[in-house]
Amino acid sequence: MLDTLRPVTGRPRLRPAVVVRACTAVWNWRSAARCRTSDAENLFVTGADQREAREFCLSCPVRTECLAHALDHRVEFGVWGGMTERERRALLRRRPDVRDWAALLGRARSDHYSGRSRTA
Repeated sequence: MLDTLRPVTGRPRLRPAVVVRACTAVWNWRSAARCRTSDAENLFVTGADQREAREFCLSCPVRTECLAHALDHRVEFGVWGGMTERERRALLRRRPDVRDWAALLGRARSDHYSGRSRTA
């Protein structure tokens, strides 16, 4: 898995062709998203239609990951993880100290399912 580079001096150098991370098993939450198999355009609506879009997200198995993605990447449009753009903006304003929403929401979900309570 090495490819050869020839610098100006003519002496070959080797470099890895693929960078391998320590943790090679990366789960792509998008493949488990409920909206993956339906018309995702229904999640990019305005007004009262957003209520229906939010309800669609309620039974999604990766709702937390979806919301974390939208918050971490400051996605401006659409319903993500059951929250509208207005709700996400309000949350970001309330918690400007949070830099990693995926970690925060992941810990909160783990605590919830393990029965631990977290006090702020």
